Amino acid sequence: MRRLPIVAVLAGLALVTAAAPASAAPHRTPRNPVTAGVADTFADPAVIRGDDGFWYAYGTSDPLRSGEGTPHLLPVLRSTDLARWSYVGDAFTAANRPAWATPTAGLWAPDIRRAGDRWLLYYTVTDTTLNPGDDSAIGVATAPGPAGPWTDSGAPLVGPRPAAGGGFLWTFDPAGLTDATGQRWLYYGSYFGGIWTVPLSPDGLRVTGAATQVTIDNRYEGAYVVRRGGWYYLFGSAANCCAGPTTGYSVFAGRSKSPTGPFVDRDGHSLLASRVGGTPVIQPNGNRWIGTGHNAVVTDERGRDWFVYHAIDRGAPYLDEPFGINRRPMLVDRLDWVDGWPTVRGGRWASDPGAPDKPWSVTPKRLVWSDEFSAGLSPGWSWVRPDPDATVTGGALRWPTQAADLVGPGNDASVLVRDAPAGDWVVETKLSIDLGVDTVRNYQQAGLVIYAGDDDFARLSHVAIWNTRQIEYGRELPYAGGLSYGGMVETPPADTTWLRLAHRTDRTGEHEYRAATSLDGRHWTWGGVWTFPAGPAPRIGLVAHGGDNPPATALFDYVRLYR
Repeated sequence: MRRLPIVAVLAGLALVTAAAPASAAPHRTPRNPVTAGVADTFADPAVIRGDDGFWYAYGTSDPLRSGEGTPHLLPVLRSTDLARWSYVGDAFTAANRPAWATPTAGLWAPDIRRAGDRWLLYYTVTDTTLNPGDDSAIGVATAPGPAGPWTDSGAPLVGPRPAAGGGFLWTFDPAGLTDATGQRWLYYGSYFGGIWTVPLSPDGLRVTGAATQVTIDNRYEGAYVVRRGGWYYLFGSAANCCAGPTTGYSVFAGRSKSPTGPFVDRDGHSLLASRVGGTPVIQPNGNRWIGTGHNAVVTDERGRDWFVYHAIDRGAPYLDEPFGINRRPMLVDRLDWVDGWPTVRGGRWASDPGAPDKPWSVTPKRLVWSDEFSAGLSPGWSWVRPDPDATVTGGALRWPTQAADLVGPGNDASVLVRDAPAGDWVVETKLSIDLGVDTVRNYQQAGLVIYAGDDDFARLSHVAIWNTRQIEYGRELPYAGGLSYGGMVETPPADTTWLRLAHRTDRTGEHEYRAATSLDGRHWTWGGVWTFPAGPAPRIGLVAHGGDNPPATALFDYVRLYR
Protein backbone atom coordinates (compact mmCIF):
# COMPACT_ATOMS: atom_id res chain seq x y z
CA MET A 1 0.00 0.00 0.00
CA ARG A 2 1.37 3.41 -0.96
CA ARG A 3 1.51 5.62 2.14
CA LEU A 4 -0.21 9.00 1.94
CA PRO A 5 2.01 12.05 1.90
CA ILE A 6 2.00 14.35 4.93
CA VAL A 7 0.09 16.85 2.81
CA ALA A 8 -2.99 15.18 1.29
CA VAL A 9 -5.10 16.59 -1.53
CA LEU A 10 -8.83 15.88 -1.68
CA ALA A 11 -10.41 16.53 -5.09
CA GLY A 12 -11.40 20.16 -5.49
CA LEU A 13 -10.21 21.14 -1.98
CA ALA A 14 -7.38 23.08 -0.41
CA LEU A 15 -4.38 21.26 1.03
CA VAL A 16 -4.83 19.71 4.48
CA THR A 17 -1.82 19.17 6.75
CA ALA A 18 -1.69 15.91 8.73
CA ALA A 19 -1.31 15.88 12.50
CA ALA A 20 0.47 13.26 14.60
CA PRO A 21 -0.63 9.68 13.96
CA ALA A 22 -3.14 8.07 16.28
CA SER A 23 -0.60 5.62 17.68
CA ALA A 24 1.32 8.55 19.19
CA ALA A 25 -1.75 10.23 20.68
CA PRO A 26 -2.87 9.68 24.29
CA HIS A 27 -6.10 7.72 24.68
CA ARG A 28 -9.21 9.81 25.24
CA THR A 29 -12.67 8.58 26.06
CA PRO A 30 -15.09 9.91 23.44
CA ARG A 31 -17.40 12.62 24.76
CA ASN A 32 -20.67 12.77 22.86
CA PRO A 33 -21.35 14.24 20.42
CA VAL A 34 -17.84 13.65 19.13
CA THR A 35 -18.48 15.90 16.11
CA ALA A 36 -19.19 18.96 18.28
CA GLY A 37 -17.09 21.84 17.00
CA VAL A 38 -16.72 20.41 13.49
CA ALA A 39 -20.19 19.30 12.35
CA ASP A 40 -23.65 19.92 13.78
CA THR A 41 -24.86 16.91 11.83
CA PHE A 42 -22.96 13.90 10.49
CA ALA A 43 -25.45 11.15 9.71
CA ASP A 44 -24.96 7.48 8.77
CA PRO A 45 -21.28 7.41 9.76
CA ALA A 46 -18.74 4.87 8.51
CA VAL A 47 -15.25 4.74 9.99
CA ILE A 48 -11.94 3.11 9.02
CA ARG A 49 -8.33 3.44 10.14
CA GLY A 50 -5.80 4.51 7.54
CA ASP A 51 -2.18 3.47 7.10
CA ASP A 52 -1.21 6.93 8.36
CA GLY A 53 -2.66 6.12 11.81
CA PHE A 54 -5.70 8.37 11.48
CA TRP A 55 -9.31 7.29 11.82
CA TYR A 56 -11.42 8.51 8.89
CA ALA A 57 -15.20 9.02 9.09
CA TYR A 58 -17.59 9.43 6.13
CA GLY A 59 -21.15 10.74 6.39
CA THR A 60 -24.33 11.30 4.43
CA SER A 61 -24.52 14.40 2.23
CA ASP A 62 -25.92 17.24 4.34
CA PRO A 63 -24.89 20.73 5.34
CA LEU A 64 -22.49 20.28 8.24
CA ARG A 65 -23.62 23.42 10.07
CA SER A 66 -26.87 25.22 10.76
CA GLY A 67 -27.42 27.96 8.23
CA GLU A 68 -24.91 26.53 5.80
CA GLY A 69 -27.56 25.56 3.25
CA THR A 70 -25.50 23.68 0.67
CA PRO A 71 -24.85 20.01 1.41
CA HIS A 72 -21.37 18.52 1.52
CA LEU A 73 -21.23 15.54 -0.82
CA LEU A 74 -20.20 12.68 1.47
CA PRO A 75 -18.13 14.73 3.94
CA VAL A 76 -14.96 13.26 5.43
CA LEU A 77 -13.57 13.78 8.96
CA ARG A 78 -10.51 12.35 10.65
CA SER A 79 -9.27 11.78 14.18
CA THR A 80 -6.26 10.54 16.10
CA ASP A 81 -8.32 8.95 18.89
CA LEU A 82 -12.01 8.57 17.86
CA ALA A 83 -12.80 11.42 20.26
CA ARG A 84 -11.65 14.64 18.54
CA TRP A 85 -12.43 15.08 14.85
CA SER A 86 -11.47 17.57 12.17
CA TYR A 87 -12.86 18.23 8.71
CA VAL A 88 -10.84 16.88 5.76
CA GLY A 89 -13.12 17.64 2.83
CA ASP A 90 -15.79 16.01 0.70
CA ALA A 91 -15.51 12.82 -1.30
CA PHE A 92 -17.32 14.46 -4.22
CA THR A 93 -17.69 17.98 -5.53
CA ALA A 94 -19.77 19.45 -8.32
CA ALA A 95 -16.85 18.71 -10.64
CA ASN A 96 -16.49 14.97 -9.94
CA ARG A 97 -20.02 14.09 -8.87
CA PRO A 98 -21.16 10.71 -10.32
CA ALA A 99 -22.46 11.43 -13.84
CA TRP A 100 -25.13 8.72 -13.56
CA ALA A 101 -26.78 10.45 -10.58
CA THR A 102 -29.48 12.97 -11.45
CA PRO A 103 -28.68 16.58 -10.48
CA THR A 104 -31.10 16.44 -7.54
CA ALA A 105 -30.17 12.95 -6.30
CA GLY A 106 -28.99 12.51 -2.74
CA LEU A 107 -25.68 10.79 -1.99
CA TRP A 108 -26.25 8.92 1.25
CA ALA A 109 -24.92 6.42 3.75
CA PRO A 110 -21.32 5.76 2.66
CA ASP A 111 -19.34 2.65 3.60
CA ILE A 112 -15.55 2.50 3.51
CA ARG A 113 -13.41 -0.62 2.83
CA ARG A 114 -9.92 -1.47 1.66
CA ALA A 115 -9.04 -3.76 -1.26
CA GLY A 116 -5.34 -4.28 -1.83
CA ASP A 117 -3.67 -0.98 -2.60
CA ARG A 118 -6.98 0.85 -3.11
CA TRP A 119 -9.73 2.14 -0.86
CA LEU A 120 -13.37 1.63 -1.79
CA LEU A 121 -16.19 4.00 -0.93
CA TYR A 122 -19.68 2.54 -1.43
CA TYR A 123 -22.63 4.93 -1.30
CA THR A 124 -26.33 5.34 -2.09
CA VAL A 125 -27.59 7.37 -5.05
CA THR A 126 -31.28 8.13 -4.51
CA ASP A 127 -32.12 8.77 -8.19
CA THR A 128 -30.26 7.74 -11.32
CA THR A 129 -30.31 8.89 -14.93
CA LEU A 130 -31.37 5.36 -15.93
CA ASN A 131 -34.97 5.82 -14.72
CA PRO A 132 -35.26 9.33 -13.32
CA GLY A 133 -37.89 9.58 -10.62
CA ASP A 134 -36.91 7.50 -7.61
CA ASP A 135 -34.72 4.60 -8.69
CA SER A 136 -32.07 4.31 -6.01
CA ALA A 137 -28.82 2.40 -6.58
CA ILE A 138 -25.43 1.68 -5.01
CA GLY A 139 -22.28 3.28 -6.39
CA VAL A 140 -18.59 2.74 -5.67
CA ALA A 141 -15.59 5.04 -5.92
CA THR A 142 -11.89 4.29 -5.50
CA ALA A 143 -8.95 6.22 -4.10
CA PRO A 144 -5.28 5.63 -3.31
CA GLY A 145 -5.91 6.50 0.35
CA PRO A 146 -8.83 7.16 2.72
CA ALA A 147 -8.56 10.94 2.22
CA GLY A 148 -9.00 10.59 -1.53
CA PRO A 149 -9.03 11.83 -4.22
CA TRP A 150 -12.04 9.71 -5.13
CA THR A 151 -12.90 8.50 -8.62
CA ASP A 152 -16.36 7.12 -9.28
CA SER A 153 -16.58 3.82 -11.18
CA GLY A 154 -18.88 5.41 -13.77
CA ALA A 155 -21.97 3.20 -13.27
CA PRO A 156 -24.03 1.63 -10.48
CA LEU A 157 -22.51 -1.38 -8.73
CA VAL A 158 -26.04 -2.48 -7.75
CA GLY A 159 -28.52 -0.92 -10.12
CA PRO A 160 -32.14 0.12 -9.59
CA ARG A 161 -34.42 -2.82 -8.75
CA PRO A 162 -38.01 -2.65 -10.09
CA ALA A 163 -40.71 -3.52 -7.54
CA ALA A 164 -43.44 -6.01 -8.40
CA GLY A 165 -46.21 -3.45 -7.94
CA GLY A 166 -44.44 -0.61 -9.72
CA GLY A 167 -41.71 1.79 -8.76
CA PHE A 168 -38.36 0.64 -7.39
CA LEU A 169 -37.22 -1.13 -4.27
CA TRP A 170 -35.13 0.98 -1.91
CA THR A 171 -31.51 0.20 -2.76
CA PHE A 172 -29.92 2.10 0.14
CA ASP A 173 -27.24 1.81 2.79
CA PRO A 174 -24.35 -0.31 1.45
CA ALA A 175 -22.04 -2.19 3.82
CA GLY A 176 -19.14 -4.43 2.86
CA LEU A 177 -17.86 -7.63 4.47
CA THR A 178 -14.96 -9.98 3.85
CA ASP A 179 -15.83 -13.44 5.17
CA ALA A 180 -13.59 -16.08 6.71
CA THR A 181 -12.67 -17.46 3.26
CA GLY A 182 -11.71 -14.06 1.84
CA GLN A 183 -14.92 -13.71 -0.20
CA ARG A 184 -16.24 -10.15 -0.39
CA TRP A 185 -19.95 -9.36 0.15
CA LEU A 186 -22.05 -6.24 -0.11
CA TYR A 187 -25.22 -5.69 1.95
CA TYR A 188 -27.82 -3.12 0.93
CA GLY A 189 -31.52 -2.36 1.08
CA SER A 190 -34.11 -0.74 3.30
CA TYR A 191 -37.71 -0.98 4.44
CA PHE A 192 -39.24 -1.17 0.97
CA GLY A 193 -37.71 -4.44 -0.18
CA GLY A 194 -35.71 -5.52 2.88
CA ILE A 195 -31.95 -6.04 3.20
CA TRP A 196 -30.05 -8.19 0.68
CA THR A 197 -26.49 -9.32 0.09
CA VAL A 198 -24.49 -10.12 -3.06
CA PRO A 199 -21.00 -11.59 -3.58
CA LEU A 200 -18.36 -9.29 -5.00
CA SER A 201 -15.19 -9.75 -7.02
CA PRO A 202 -11.87 -9.70 -5.11
CA ASP A 203 -11.37 -6.04 -6.02
CA GLY A 204 -14.85 -5.18 -4.66
CA LEU A 205 -15.93 -3.53 -7.91
CA ARG A 206 -18.22 -6.13 -9.49
CA VAL A 207 -21.18 -8.24 -8.42
CA THR A 208 -20.39 -11.90 -9.15
CA GLY A 209 -23.51 -13.80 -8.11
CA ALA A 210 -27.19 -13.78 -7.20
CA ALA A 211 -28.62 -11.66 -4.40
CA THR A 212 -29.89 -13.24 -1.17
CA GLN A 213 -32.48 -11.59 1.05
CA VAL A 214 -31.41 -11.52 4.71
CA THR A 215 -34.17 -9.49 6.41
CA ILE A 216 -37.89 -9.15 5.81
CA ASP A 217 -39.03 -5.88 4.29
CA ASN A 218 -40.62 -3.15 6.43
CA ARG A 219 -38.33 -3.63 9.42
CA TYR A 220 -34.62 -2.91 8.88
CA GLU A 221 -32.16 -0.72 7.03
CA GLY A 222 -28.58 0.46 7.59
CA ALA A 223 -27.03 -3.03 7.64
CA TYR A 224 -23.57 -3.56 9.10
CA VAL A 225 -22.03 -7.02 9.47
CA VAL A 226 -19.07 -8.15 11.61
CA ARG A 227 -17.45 -11.55 12.09
CA ARG A 228 -16.80 -12.65 15.67
CA GLY A 229 -16.26 -16.04 17.30
CA GLY A 230 -17.38 -18.03 14.26
CA TRP A 231 -20.57 -16.00 13.85
CA TYR A 232 -21.61 -13.26 11.45
CA TYR A 233 -23.54 -10.53 13.29
CA LEU A 234 -25.94 -8.43 11.25
CA PHE A 235 -26.71 -5.04 12.78
CA GLY A 236 -29.83 -3.38 11.41
CA SER A 237 -31.49 -0.06 12.21
CA ALA A 238 -35.24 -0.09 12.74
CA ALA A 239 -38.14 2.40 12.83
CA ASN A 240 -37.98 6.00 11.66
CA CYS A 241 -34.64 7.74 11.25
CA CYS A 242 -35.92 11.26 10.90
CA ALA A 243 -39.00 12.32 12.87
CA GLY A 244 -37.36 15.17 14.75
CA PRO A 245 -38.29 15.11 18.47
CA THR A 246 -40.05 11.72 18.18
CA THR A 247 -37.37 9.80 16.29
CA GLY A 248 -37.25 6.23 17.60
CA TYR A 249 -34.43 4.84 15.43
CA SER A 250 -32.74 1.91 17.17
CA VAL A 251 -30.30 -0.89 16.33
CA PHE A 252 -30.94 -4.63 16.62
CA ALA A 253 -28.80 -7.66 15.82
CA GLY A 254 -29.13 -11.18 14.53
CA ARG A 255 -26.42 -13.73 13.87
CA SER A 256 -25.68 -16.60 11.51
CA LYS A 257 -22.90 -19.06 10.71
CA SER A 258 -23.07 -17.86 7.10
CA PRO A 259 -22.81 -14.34 5.63
CA THR A 260 -26.02 -15.06 3.69
CA GLY A 261 -27.99 -16.08 6.80
CA PRO A 262 -30.44 -17.07 8.01
CA PHE A 263 -29.91 -14.52 10.79
CA VAL A 264 -31.72 -15.12 14.08
CA ASP A 265 -31.83 -13.19 17.33
CA ARG A 266 -30.86 -14.31 20.84
CA ASP A 267 -34.20 -16.10 21.27
CA GLY A 268 -34.08 -17.83 17.89
CA HIS A 269 -36.48 -15.52 16.04
CA SER A 270 -35.63 -15.02 12.38
CA LEU A 271 -35.01 -11.60 10.87
CA LEU A 272 -36.94 -12.87 7.85
CA ALA A 273 -40.12 -13.79 9.78
CA SER A 274 -43.35 -11.80 9.71
CA ARG A 275 -43.08 -11.59 13.51
CA VAL A 276 -39.63 -10.23 12.95
CA GLY A 277 -36.77 -10.94 15.32
CA GLY A 278 -33.93 -8.78 16.57
CA THR A 279 -31.88 -8.48 19.76
CA PRO A 280 -31.63 -4.86 21.01
CA VAL A 281 -28.17 -3.29 20.67
CA ILE A 282 -29.11 0.33 21.40
CA GLN A 283 -32.34 2.31 21.86
CA PRO A 284 -33.18 5.74 23.29
CA ASN A 285 -32.53 5.47 27.04
CA GLY A 286 -34.17 8.58 28.51
CA ASN A 287 -31.31 11.08 28.26
CA ARG A 288 -31.22 13.68 25.51
CA TRP A 289 -30.26 11.24 22.75
CA ILE A 290 -33.03 9.73 20.65
CA GLY A 291 -32.88 8.25 17.14
CA THR A 292 -29.79 6.20 18.03
CA GLY A 293 -29.00 4.32 14.85
CA HIS A 294 -27.21 3.57 11.58
CA ASN A 295 -23.99 2.24 13.03
CA ALA A 296 -20.52 1.07 12.16
CA VAL A 297 -18.19 -0.97 14.40
CA VAL A 298 -14.45 -0.35 14.74
CA THR A 299 -11.77 -2.04 16.82
CA ASP A 300 -8.97 0.10 18.28
CA GLU A 301 -5.31 -0.74 18.75
CA ARG A 302 -6.08 -2.19 22.19
CA GLY A 303 -8.61 -4.63 20.78
CA ARG A 304 -11.67 -2.79 22.11
CA ASP A 305 -14.79 -2.48 19.99
CA TRP A 306 -16.43 0.91 19.50
CA PHE A 307 -19.93 1.61 18.25
CA VAL A 308 -20.08 4.58 15.86
CA TYR A 309 -23.57 5.93 15.11
CA HIS A 310 -25.70 9.02 14.85
CA ALA A 311 -28.39 10.32 17.19
CA ILE A 312 -30.71 13.30 17.64
CA ASP A 313 -30.75 15.69 20.58
CA ARG A 314 -34.45 15.79 21.44
CA GLY A 315 -34.01 19.39 22.63
CA ALA A 316 -32.57 20.50 19.27
CA PRO A 317 -33.78 18.00 16.67
CA TYR A 318 -33.43 20.07 13.49
CA LEU A 319 -30.45 21.63 11.80
CA ASP A 320 -32.32 24.87 11.16
CA GLU A 321 -35.04 25.11 13.79
CA PRO A 322 -37.96 24.78 14.07
CA PHE A 323 -37.87 22.49 11.03
CA GLY A 324 -35.47 21.43 8.32
CA ILE A 325 -32.92 18.63 8.11
CA ASN A 326 -32.83 16.36 11.13
CA ARG A 327 -29.72 17.24 13.15
CA ARG A 328 -27.89 13.92 13.58
CA PRO A 329 -24.38 14.34 15.03
CA MET A 330 -21.98 11.41 15.29
CA LEU A 331 -21.62 9.59 18.60
CA VAL A 332 -19.08 6.97 19.72
CA ASP A 333 -19.52 4.55 22.61
CA ARG A 334 -18.02 1.26 23.74
CA LEU A 335 -19.59 -1.88 22.28
CA ASP A 336 -19.71 -4.72 24.79
CA TRP A 337 -20.43 -8.39 24.15
CA VAL A 338 -22.62 -10.04 26.78
CA ASP A 339 -23.26 -13.78 26.51
CA GLY A 340 -22.33 -13.62 22.84
CA TRP A 341 -24.49 -10.62 21.94
CA PRO A 342 -23.54 -7.00 21.29
CA THR A 343 -24.89 -4.17 23.43
CA VAL A 344 -23.73 -0.57 23.77
CA ARG A 345 -22.15 0.21 27.14
CA GLY A 346 -23.35 -3.01 28.69
CA GLY A 347 -26.99 -2.12 28.03
CA ARG A 348 -26.86 1.46 29.30
CA TRP A 349 -26.79 2.64 25.68
CA ALA A 350 -25.96 6.20 24.55
CA SER A 351 -23.70 8.20 26.84
CA ASP A 352 -24.42 11.83 27.66
CA PRO A 353 -21.82 13.75 29.72
CA GLY A 354 -24.55 16.10 30.94
CA ALA A 355 -26.74 13.31 32.36
CA PRO A 356 -24.96 10.71 34.50
CA ASP A 357 -26.35 7.19 34.17
CA LYS A 358 -29.10 6.32 36.63
CA PRO A 359 -29.84 2.60 36.91
CA TRP A 360 -33.41 1.58 36.25
CA SER A 361 -35.38 -0.29 38.92
CA VAL A 362 -37.73 -2.35 36.78
CA THR A 363 -38.38 -5.45 38.89
CA PRO A 364 -41.90 -5.36 40.35
CA LYS A 365 -41.71 -5.63 44.14
CA ARG A 366 -45.27 -5.23 45.37
CA LEU A 367 -48.66 -5.47 43.64
CA VAL A 368 -50.62 -2.34 44.58
CA TRP A 369 -53.60 -2.61 42.25
CA SER A 370 -55.04 -4.89 39.61
CA ASP A 371 -58.08 -5.39 37.44
CA GLU A 372 -58.47 -9.06 36.51
CA PHE A 373 -61.59 -8.22 34.43
CA SER A 374 -63.63 -10.81 36.30
CA ALA A 375 -66.83 -8.74 36.71
CA GLY A 376 -66.90 -5.56 34.67
CA LEU A 377 -64.40 -2.75 34.88
CA SER A 378 -63.10 -2.03 38.38
CA PRO A 379 -63.54 1.49 39.83
CA GLY A 380 -61.10 4.10 38.60
CA TRP A 381 -61.38 3.52 34.84
CA SER A 382 -62.86 6.18 32.57
CA TRP A 383 -63.36 6.49 28.85
CA VAL A 384 -62.11 9.03 26.35
CA ARG A 385 -64.79 8.51 23.66
CA PRO A 386 -66.51 5.35 24.96
CA ASP A 387 -66.57 2.28 22.73
CA PRO A 388 -69.78 0.25 23.21
CA ASP A 389 -68.16 -2.76 21.52
CA ALA A 390 -65.65 -3.17 24.35
CA THR A 391 -67.03 -5.66 26.88
CA VAL A 392 -65.81 -7.55 29.94
CA THR A 393 -66.72 -11.23 29.53
CA GLY A 394 -65.08 -14.54 30.29
CA GLY A 395 -62.44 -12.98 32.56
CA ALA A 396 -61.07 -10.57 29.95
CA LEU A 397 -61.67 -7.17 28.42
CA ARG A 398 -62.66 -8.00 24.85
CA TRP A 399 -62.18 -5.07 22.52
CA PRO A 400 -62.55 -5.25 18.71
CA THR A 401 -60.11 -2.92 16.98
CA GLN A 402 -61.79 0.28 15.89
CA ALA A 403 -61.37 1.77 12.42
CA ALA A 404 -59.89 4.83 14.13
CA ASP A 405 -56.59 6.25 15.35
CA LEU A 406 -54.91 8.63 17.78
CA VAL A 407 -52.09 9.70 15.47
CA GLY A 408 -52.60 13.04 13.77
CA PRO A 409 -55.39 15.57 14.25
CA GLY A 410 -58.33 13.17 13.74
CA ASN A 411 -58.29 11.70 17.24
CA ASP A 412 -61.33 9.44 16.85
CA ALA A 413 -60.04 6.37 18.70
CA SER A 414 -61.35 5.39 22.13
CA VAL A 415 -58.97 5.27 25.10
CA LEU A 416 -59.65 3.53 28.42
CA VAL A 417 -57.66 5.38 31.10
CA ARG A 418 -57.06 5.68 34.83
CA ASP A 419 -54.88 7.90 37.01
CA ALA A 420 -51.27 6.90 37.59
CA PRO A 421 -49.91 6.75 41.14
CA ALA A 422 -47.05 8.90 42.39
CA GLY A 423 -43.52 7.56 42.45
CA ASP A 424 -41.90 4.71 40.57
CA TRP A 425 -44.09 1.90 39.28
CA VAL A 426 -44.54 -0.77 36.61
CA VAL A 427 -47.81 -1.40 34.76
CA GLU A 428 -48.36 -4.74 33.03
CA THR A 429 -50.97 -6.33 30.81
CA LYS A 430 -51.40 -9.70 29.12
CA LEU A 431 -52.64 -9.17 25.57
CA SER A 432 -53.94 -11.71 23.06
CA ILE A 433 -54.78 -10.61 19.53
CA ASP A 434 -54.82 -12.47 16.23
CA LEU A 435 -53.43 -10.21 13.52
CA GLY A 436 -52.34 -13.14 11.38
CA VAL A 437 -48.92 -13.14 9.71
CA ASP A 438 -47.54 -12.07 6.32
CA THR A 439 -50.76 -10.34 5.28
CA VAL A 440 -51.44 -6.58 5.18
CA ARG A 441 -53.70 -5.29 7.97
CA ASN A 442 -52.45 -1.73 8.38
CA TYR A 443 -52.35 -0.56 11.18
CA GLN A 444 -54.43 -2.70 13.48
CA GLN A 445 -53.07 -2.74 17.01
CA ALA A 446 -53.76 -2.98 20.72
CA GLY A 447 -51.78 -2.35 23.87
CA LEU A 448 -50.84 0.05 26.66
CA VAL A 449 -50.84 3.83 26.43
CA ILE A 450 -49.40 6.68 28.49
CA TYR A 451 -51.96 9.37 27.87
CA ALA A 452 -51.47 13.08 28.52
CA GLY A 453 -53.94 13.95 25.78
CA ASP A 454 -54.99 13.09 22.24
CA ASP A 455 -51.87 14.79 20.87
CA ASP A 456 -49.47 13.86 23.68
CA PHE A 457 -49.11 10.14 24.30
CA ALA A 458 -46.84 7.11 24.13
CA ARG A 459 -48.36 3.84 22.86
CA LEU A 460 -46.88 0.34 23.32
CA SER A 461 -48.82 -2.00 21.05
CA HIS A 462 -48.79 -5.20 19.04
CA VAL A 463 -49.28 -3.79 15.54
CA ALA A 464 -49.55 -4.96 11.93
CA ILE A 465 -47.12 -2.95 9.77
CA TRP A 466 -47.62 -4.11 6.21
CA ASN A 467 -46.56 -7.76 6.11
CA THR A 468 -44.83 -7.66 9.50
CA ARG A 469 -46.10 -7.97 13.06
CA GLN A 470 -44.14 -5.85 15.51
CA ILE A 471 -44.24 -4.30 18.95
CA GLU A 472 -44.17 -0.56 18.34
CA TYR A 473 -43.51 1.99 21.05
CA GLY A 474 -44.77 5.19 19.45
CA ARG A 475 -44.76 8.78 20.66
CA GLU A 476 -46.82 11.80 19.57
CA LEU A 477 -46.30 15.29 20.93
CA PRO A 478 -46.98 18.89 19.97
CA TYR A 479 -44.02 20.59 18.32
CA ALA A 480 -43.58 24.04 16.78
CA GLY A 481 -47.30 24.56 16.28
CA GLY A 482 -47.87 21.10 14.79
CA LEU A 483 -47.66 17.45 15.73
CA SER A 484 -44.72 15.09 15.61
CA TYR A 485 -45.14 11.31 15.63
CA GLY A 486 -42.49 8.62 15.57
CA GLY A 487 -41.80 5.28 17.12
CA MET A 488 -39.29 2.73 18.17
CA VAL A 489 -39.86 -1.00 17.90
CA GLU A 490 -39.16 -3.84 20.29
CA THR A 491 -38.75 -7.63 20.25
CA PRO A 492 -41.31 -9.74 18.33
CA PRO A 493 -44.90 -10.39 19.45
CA ALA A 494 -46.87 -13.65 19.56
CA ASP A 495 -50.54 -14.60 19.71
CA THR A 496 -50.26 -13.70 23.41
CA THR A 497 -47.75 -11.07 24.45
CA TRP A 498 -47.09 -9.52 27.84
CA LEU A 499 -46.40 -5.76 27.85
CA ARG A 500 -44.92 -3.55 30.55
CA LEU A 501 -44.17 0.13 31.02
CA ALA A 502 -41.93 1.25 33.88
CA HIS A 503 -42.19 4.82 35.19
CA ARG A 504 -39.73 7.01 37.04
CA THR A 505 -38.87 10.70 37.26
CA ASP A 506 -35.39 11.93 36.39
CA ARG A 507 -33.33 14.57 38.18
CA THR A 508 -35.16 17.38 36.32
CA GLY A 509 -38.61 16.03 37.17
CA GLU A 510 -39.32 14.67 33.69
CA HIS A 511 -41.35 11.48 33.50
CA GLU A 512 -39.56 8.56 31.86
CA TYR A 513 -41.36 5.45 30.60
CA ARG A 514 -39.42 2.36 29.60
CA ALA A 515 -41.01 -0.44 27.56
CA ALA A 516 -40.67 -4.20 27.98
CA THR A 517 -42.09 -7.29 26.29
CA SER A 518 -42.36 -10.96 27.16
CA LEU A 519 -43.64 -14.08 25.42
CA ASP A 520 -44.23 -16.06 28.63
CA GLY A 521 -44.86 -13.49 31.37
CA ARG A 522 -41.62 -14.43 33.15
CA HIS A 523 -38.67 -13.50 30.94
CA TRP A 524 -38.65 -9.86 29.91
CA THR A 525 -36.70 -7.84 27.36
CA TRP A 526 -36.46 -4.19 28.34
CA GLY A 527 -36.39 -1.67 25.53
CA GLY A 528 -36.48 2.04 24.84
CA VAL A 529 -37.61 5.09 26.78
CA TRP A 530 -39.90 7.98 25.96
CA THR A 531 -40.07 11.09 28.18
CA PHE A 532 -42.83 13.51 29.17
CA PRO A 533 -42.38 16.98 30.68
CA ALA A 534 -42.18 17.57 34.42
CA GLY A 535 -45.50 18.21 36.13
CA PRO A 536 -48.59 16.09 36.65
CA ALA A 537 -48.09 12.54 35.45
CA PRO A 538 -50.08 11.39 32.41
CA ARG A 539 -52.74 8.73 32.86
CA ILE A 540 -52.20 5.06 31.99
CA GLY A 541 -54.58 3.20 29.73
CA LEU A 542 -55.44 0.74 26.99
CA VAL A 543 -56.15 1.11 23.27
CA ALA A 544 -57.43 -1.15 20.46
CA HIS A 545 -57.72 0.46 17.04
CA GLY A 546 -56.22 0.64 13.55
CA GLY A 547 -56.94 0.56 9.89
CA ASP A 548 -57.90 -2.39 7.75
CA ASN A 549 -61.08 -4.38 8.26
CA PRO A 550 -62.29 -6.85 9.39
CA PRO A 551 -61.46 -5.91 12.98
CA ALA A 552 -59.37 -8.14 15.21
CA THR A 553 -60.47 -8.63 18.80
CA ALA A 554 -57.97 -7.75 21.51
CA LEU A 555 -58.27 -9.70 24.75
CA PHE A 556 -56.75 -8.00 27.79
CA ASP A 557 -56.48 -10.67 30.48
CA TYR A 558 -55.59 -8.19 33.23
CA VAL A 559 -53.93 -4.89 34.06
CA ARG A 560 -51.64 -4.88 37.12
CA LEU A 561 -49.70 -2.10 38.77
CA TYR A 562 -46.59 -2.80 40.82
CA ARG A 563 -44.26 -0.71 42.93
